[in-house]
Amino acid sequence: MSESFRVFLGVLPDVCPGDERRMVFTADAGGRCEVFAWDARARTARQVTDRPGGTAHCAIDADAYVWWFEEDARGRGLWWYQPFDGGPGGPGLPGAPEGLPRGLAVTAGGTVAAAVAPAPGTTRVLVGRRGHAPRTVLTASRDLHLAGVTPEGDLLALAASPADDAAVTVLTAAGAVAATLRPPAGAPGRGGGGAGGMWCRGFSPLPGRRELLLVQELEDGYALATWTPGGGLVTHRWCPFDTEITARWYPGSREVLVRQDRHGRSLLHRVALDTRTRRIVPTPPGTLLDAAPRPGGGLHYLWTDTVHPPVPRSTDGTDLPSPGPLPQVPGRKAELWTPTPEGPVHTLLTLPRTGTPASGSAHARGSAPPPAVFLVHGGPADQDRDAYDATVHSLVASGYAVARVNYRGSTGYGPRWRRALGSGVGHTQVDDLAAVRADLVRRRLIDGRAVALWGVSWGGYLVLLALGTRPGLWRAGVAVKPVADWVTAHRTTTPALRALDVRWFGGTPEQVPERYASSSPLTYAAHVSAPLLVVGADQDVKCPPEQIRRYADALRRAGVPHEEMWLDTGHDGYDGAAHVAVLRRALAFLGGHLPAPAPAGPTRPPARPGGPRPR
Repeated sequence: MSESFRVFLGVLPDVCPGDERRMVFTADAGGRCEVFAWDARARTARQVTDRPGGTAHCAIDADAYVWWFEEDARGRGLWWYQPFDGGPGGPGLPGAPEGLPRGLAVTAGGTVAAAVAPAPGTTRVLVGRRGHAPRTVLTASRDLHLAGVTPEGDLLALAASPADDAAVTVLTAAGAVAATLRPPAGAPGRGGGGAGGMWCRGFSPLPGRRELLLVQELEDGYALATWTPGGGLVTHRWCPFDTEITARWYPGSREVLVRQDRHGRSLLHRVALDTRTRRIVPTPPGTLLDAAPRPGGGLHYLWTDTVHPPVPRSTDGTDLPSPGPLPQVPGRKAELWTPTPEGPVHTLLTLPRTGTPASGSAHARGSAPPPAVFLVHGGPADQDRDAYDATVHSLVASGYAVARVNYRGSTGYGPRWRRALGSGVGHTQVDDLAAVRADLVRRRLIDGRAVALWGVSWGGYLVLLALGTRPGLWRAGVAVKPVADWVTAHRTTTPALRALDVRWFGGTPEQVPERYASSSPLTYAAHVSAPLLVVGADQDVKCPPEQIRRYADALRRAGVPHEEMWLDTGHDGYDGAAHVAVLRRALAFLGGHLPAPAPAGPTRPPARPGGPRPR
C-alpha cells in the first residue's frame, strides 16, 4: 500500500455571500481533513487549520470571515473565526458552552446562530454577533440541529429526527415557538406505522420572503413542501419523486434544485414552484456528492463514479479547488439485479481486470472466477453508490472482486424498500446478502469458495450477524466498529440511537427481549466458523466498546478463531492514520484466509477515511 494518504473532497466549497470568489472547504493536509480558504480569482488556497485530529466543520460569512469548529477527541468544542486572508481571530461566540456541533449560520446582517449539544440528548441554541458573547434562546432536552435562518435573522429552523412527531420547529430570535411542523399523518413510518419523515432544507435567501423549504415522505415517494408564517405548510404533491431527494433554493427566485438518489446514481431536477414545472438538469452518469445552484443560473457540483475519484465542476466558469493528481483506478464496474420474493436487489460489482468479462453476465471462458469481498454499507438508511471508494480501490487492486449490495433498508429505492424489515432487524439484510452471493456464484462472476464480508458500523453489525446465522457461506469476515450485542449497545449508546432502537424493535430490551436477542450477533457468536477480524474504538459512543468486548469474550469461550484490533478514537474521525491502520490489517487478514487472487495491475491508492456514518 502507498505510504501517502489522501482525503478527497466530500462536499462543495462554501461560498462567501458577499464575494463569490472567496470560498472555504475541507480537504487533505498530510493525511488529515483540514480547512482551507480558496481564492478563485488568484486560484490559490491557504490552509486555515492544522490540528492533530483534523477539522471537519467550516463555514464562511458575508464579510469573508472563515469559521471552523475546534473540537477535542470526544468531538466537543467551540466555533472559531479568522479573516479570509489570515490574521488575528478568536472564539466566534466567546462564553458559549462547549459541546458537539449542531449547526452554524451567519446572516448577511451579521447575526450568528449556532446550536451545540453540551451533553448527550440536549441542545442549546445561541444567537449573537461574531466575536461577542451570545444569548441562549432555547435549551432543549432532545437532539436538535440548526437547519436554517432567515436573511433577517428573525426566524430559526431546528430539525429533530425526520420521523419525530415534531420534526421541525420554527423559533423566533427571541426564543418563542412560531410553528411546529409534523410529517404527514398518512405516511407509514420506518417500523410500518405512524408518520413518515420530514427534512428541513433551509429558508429562502430572498429578503422578506420567510419561506422554509422541506422534503416530505409520502406513501410511495417524496415531495417538496414549503412553510410561511402566513400560509402555513404546503405540500407540493404535483411534483412527486419515487426515491429519496434533497433540495436547495436557487438564489433570487422560488426555484429549487432537487438532487435525487436513484438506484445508486444521482439525478438533478430544476423545479419552479410558481409555474409548477420541473426539468432534468443534465450531468454525467454517476453520483453527485453535492450540488449547489449559483446566482445567474450557474451550477457547482461534485461528481464521481466507481472508477473516478470526486472532482468539482462548475457551469459558470468559476475556478473551483482542484483535488490534484488523481489515482488510476483498476478494474471494471458492472451491476446486476438479483430477483428475490421480496423484489429485485441491486448490486454494484467491481471486477479485477485480469480475466474479467466485458459484461456482468458470465465469466470469461477458461478463467477462474476471482475471490470476492462483500463490502457492506452502514446506515441502514444509506446506500452504496456508483461512486469512488478507496477501500474498493484497494481490494480490486489486490485482485478481489467487490460486491456492494443495496439490501432492503437502503435508500435510493423508495420508502417501501427502505422500510422493509420482513425477516426482522438485520435478518432481512442478511437474506439479501445471501441471495446476491448465490446469484454471483451461479453466474460464475465470483469464486463461491472464497467469499468474505467487510463492513463498518451497521455494515459491521451485518457482517457479524451473517457469519453467525449463515456460517457456511462466508470464508472470512472483517467487522469495524460494529453493533455486536444489542442489549449492551442500547444501554451504553446515545439517546438518539436508543430512540431509533425502540422504533426498530417496537420497544426496549426489557419490553421485547426476544426481538433484541433474535437480532443480536451475540446470540449466534458460538456458531461463527469463519476467521474474523473485529475492530473496536475505545471512545466510540455510537457502537460502544463494552458491547464489542462482550462479543469477543463469547467468541473466546466458544473457541472461534478471531483477531481483535483496538483504536483510540471515536466512531467517526478526520485523521486517516487509524483508517490506514485498519485497511492494512484487514488486507493482510484477508490475504491469510482467502485464496491468493491474481494481481490486478495498478498499485493500491492512497487510502481515504470513511466519512461519518450513522449506526
